[in-house]
Amino acid sequence: MVIIQFLLELAAATILLLFAVRMVRTGIERAFGASFRRLMTGSRARVRASLAGLALAAIMQSSVAVAMLVAGFVGAGTLSFQIGLPAMLGADLGSALVIQFLSMEISWLAPLLLVGGGVMFLKSRSAMPKQIGRAVLGVALILVALELMRATVMPIRDSAFLPQISALLERDFLTAFLVGAVLTFVMHSSVAAVLMFVTLVAIGALPLMVGISLMLGANLGSSLLPVWMTRAMPPKARHVPAVNALLRGSAAIIMVIVVNRSPLIEVLPDVGDGQKIILGHVMFNALLLLAVPFSGLLGQMTGRLIPEPLVGHEDTPAHYRSVLNPAALDAPSLAMACIRREIHRMLQIVEEMMLPVMDLIEDFDKDRMARIVEKDSVINEALDGTRRYVAELSGPNGPQNGPQNGRANHRKELRNLLEFAIAIEAAGDVVSKTLSQLAVTRARDDIRFSPEGLAELRGMHDRVVANIALAGNVLVSGDVGIARRLLEEKGEFTCRQRKSRKSHLKRLAKGRVESLESSDLHLETGLAFKEFNSHIASIAYPILSREGQLLDSRLIAED
Repeated sequence: MVIIQFLLELAAATILLLFAVRMVRTGIERAFGASFRRLMTGSRARVRASLAGLALAAIMQSSVAVAMLVAGFVGAGTLSFQIGLPAMLGADLGSALVIQFLSMEISWLAPLLLVGGGVMFLKSRSAMPKQIGRAVLGVALILVALELMRATVMPIRDSAFLPQISALLERDFLTAFLVGAVLTFVMHSSVAAVLMFVTLVAIGALPLMVGISLMLGANLGSSLLPVWMTRAMPPKARHVPAVNALLRGSAAIIMVIVVNRSPLIEVLPDVGDGQKIILGHVMFNALLLLAVPFSGLLGQMTGRLIPEPLVGHEDTPAHYRSVLNPAALDAPSLAMACIRREIHRMLQIVEEMMLPVMDLIEDFDKDRMARIVEKDSVINEALDGTRRYVAELSGPNGPQNGPQNGRANHRKELRNLLEFAIAIEAAGDVVSKTLSQLAVTRARDDIRFSPEGLAELRGMHDRVVANIALAGNVLVSGDVGIARRLLEEKGEFTCRQRKSRKSHLKRLAKGRVESLESSDLHLETGLAFKEFNSHIASIAYPILSREGQLLDSRLIAED
């Protein structure tokens, strides 16, 4: 009975630790996710990319999250392999440094962080402070989970069964290594896994060498996680996780053998056993950065091992071809799925149009603008095809099976999807006909934004790009919670745009020359971003209306 209670309490502490790490990552992603995208894609030097990956992993407390971000950028072509690999190696070191911070004697901070984070999360009306409060709460819960883990293991560390397990793992370091890899893979968090190992060693529940083997196994497990999570992505996106797993995994296997067969562990400073594991973890991931100068060569080798598939239309990306299948018109459910996929394809192309807009405005390039405008014609063709497809599906020659109310709901859903397709086309026009022309005007008249004004426009652009991804999630899932969040983001964006306008007018009142010259351009760009964002957020209205979560009017009712 004691053993069962111990395992249950240890499992509860582990689950709380995993939940807390995820809570921190969620809060940081929602608060600063769009800025992370710009930070990562803006890295063009390998050292800078490594530092960017380190910073993101330290803030998000997850190297896996950074790995998925990098894989997505490399797959989309916005980041090269030569930059993506250093960023991922830097992220591994960043997550190791997080463990160093969280293992410090800062448990006294937990009550303060719980109160501060709780107040921010529960009382804040705007999204940014609310998500920061969520992250602060997550850090507090990590400290609580570690204390709970210590309290659970302390009474049983001198029992009969724990020393037996420790002795077994100490005799067979390869088993300890594999246990560390499996636990990390199952937990989906190297930070949580290594923190757990450090805690068990620090209180004397496990010997130092077992902890070292578990830690190195955790490095193998965390290197395999991105490979598993990107298995459905295109080959190009899988290149960086594959090379990272090869480097980190093979280094971990070699190191666990060397450490257990030699006195290498004695080179570590004379500190506590738990701290030795953390230092070993940091040093291991720091040494892997030696591979950064060879990222170009590794990219060429990986391209040969995981080649791009040879398909027709090699010069045309897959999402530039319609997915509307005429053969599916006889099955309404399949046809509806085709329409959703087609609209999601339109959303992807609009995202590609919006991503380089700020770069185009700051540093105008005629060829880049031409590529953006060309994509608008793809959006127009997709909308025309969707209109025809919907007309055939809902017309007199379309399927007529099912009850009357079912057909009415079917037509209503079709109408909502078509309205969103029209909104996406209008958003594309904002980019190709408004924002692009504003970029032409800025370049022709050699207008310079003030540093504050440029930062405000970049912030709005970041939020718009993040909301495109959020709208895609709403389209695919139809989730009410995500739809609410999208409209909340729309409200936040309106406040951001209004605040930017007021700040700009204040700069004008102070006689700032650059603000005076860029006044029309600044205000029109902000309004264009707002219009684009409103079109993208329109997918949320029918979902919330169906669930009765929209007010009929903002006006106060008359007496």
